[in-house]
Parts: sequence; structure tokens; C-alpha cells
Amino acid sequence: MSARAVTDASFEAEVLKSDKPVVVDFWAPWCMPCKKVSPILDEIAAGHSEISVVKVNADENPQVTATYGVTSLPTIAVFTNGEMVKAVVGARPKPKLLRDLSDWLA
Repeated sequence: MSARAVTDASFEAEVLKSDKPVVVDFWAPWCMPCKKVSPILDEIAAGHSEISVVKVNADENPQVTATYGVTSLPTIAVFTNGEMVKAVVGARPKPKLLRDLSDWLA
């Protein structure tokens, strides 16, 4: 299972009202570091059913991007119970990203 796309219109239902933690990848098509982290997040999504992993194209979804103060890409944010509880800015190798997300992974 890979990360699925979420938009300004679907963010509330897919992320804020989720019954499990959601990892949100704020990215853009022109962002080279975003392209490096994307397959890593797909691997994490496939291997960890206890979380949801979604992607928000920051260029196409400016409302949610601005609401959460995302100014650098990629920004990987964790939401639980409708709240952003962690944000990591910049691409990271998989072991570091897994450590950053360890509080939400089984």
C-alpha cells in the first residue's frame, strides 16, 4: 500500500478525523528532496498498518499547507486526534525517518 493523495477538500476527513495516526507528506513536483523521500514513505506505508500515510501537493493545496505553516518542502507531519503533533522538515534516509516516527509505529 502506498501513500495516497489528499487535497484541501479531503484533508479534514482523511487526516483530522482519522482514527489512527496519519503521516502527511507535504511535497511539490519540482522538489528534488521530495522525490527522494516519496518512495521511503511508500515503504513505510506498506509496512505499517497502524498508521496512515498521505501526500499533500503543496502547490495544488495551498489552504491546508498555509493552515499548518508549511514553508519548506518536504515537510513530514504527524497528526493524531486532529492535531499536528510533530513536523520534520527535509528529506531523511529511511532509518532516520523511522526513528522520527517511532512513537507512532508498532
